[in-house]
Amino acid sequence: MPEILGTGAFRYRVETAWGNLPDGWSLGDVAAVAVGPKDEVYLFNRGVHPMIVLDREGNFLRSWGEGVFKNPHGLHIGPDQHLYCTDDGDHTVRKCTPDGRVVLTIGVPGRPAPEMSGQPFCRCTHTALSPDGDIYVADGYGNARVHKYAPDGKLLFSWGESGTDPGCFNIVHNICCGCDGLVYVADRENHRVQIFNGSGRYEGQWNNLHRPCGLFMDPKPGALCYIGEIGPFMALNRDHANLGPRISVLSHEGTLLARFGDNGPGRRPAQFIAPHGLAVDSRGDLYVGEVANTAWPLIFPEEPRPEGLRVLRKLLHVRDEL
Repeated sequence: MPEILGTGAFRYRVETAWGNLPDGWSLGDVAAVAVGPKDEVYLFNRGVHPMIVLDREGNFLRSWGEGVFKNPHGLHIGPDQHLYCTDDGDHTVRKCTPDGRVVLTIGVPGRPAPEMSGQPFCRCTHTALSPDGDIYVADGYGNARVHKYAPDGKLLFSWGESGTDPGCFNIVHNICCGCDGLVYVADRENHRVQIFNGSGRYEGQWNNLHRPCGLFMDPKPGALCYIGEIGPFMALNRDHANLGPRISVLSHEGTLLARFGDNGPGRRPAQFIAPHGLAVDSRGDLYVGEVANTAWPLIFPEEPRPEGLRVLRKLLHVRDEL
């Protein structure tokens, strides 16, 4: 019997065998997922073929990015269908066409800013677009900043510093923007999502999250926010209940609507290991990319990493079957 996750209007059937690749190909850790207007699914992964594109049924369409990306981390599709690819290993954001042609590079490949200098970039993590097309960049591993760029790649301003106060960050891991211009930032190690206006002014925060890692929000009024929480890695609490790894679905106002996968890390269909990138297609199906190979030795340090860890899954929305 298929595994069902979630409750009420947020029920999903796990498609364990979804995704077909050419013979001999495999996915590396899927750091980010994005869905195009025809429900083409872009998988930004750490394998030999960094960008793999599948159709809605999981059939292979194309790949690109070979020899370009060092360590894929974040992916965002703009309204003009350009893809913003964030490479934390190369300290760059590349704006690409759907077939992989690079049309804009922000940052200098291979030349990071000094750590915690506040200057872009030192292991940047993700991007989001404002309603006017400005580009927000989360600069999260070697900095504690959000940078705002004009559409042509000119730096406008930055905000944030290391800390726990409002407007401070402890690993800026992901970012998205609503159609009203509010900016949502996954402040991972502070266990919260902070909310800012387009000028970087603090507007509030969502709590009761455990290491929020992935964010997805459609740029439409009242859009839901899907949050991948990567769960604990410390020996003292990584086996504790109700901490994840899991997926949470919140209303636009921050009300928790659904939560699933909260039964500890593992390989069963109802469990996650490290949900790192999320996207939702036009029918409400949820795609989850996991950095399972990277996370395994941190979660299960006494167990050898198994071959063939799951790094991608499709969760089929079953609301219409209620």
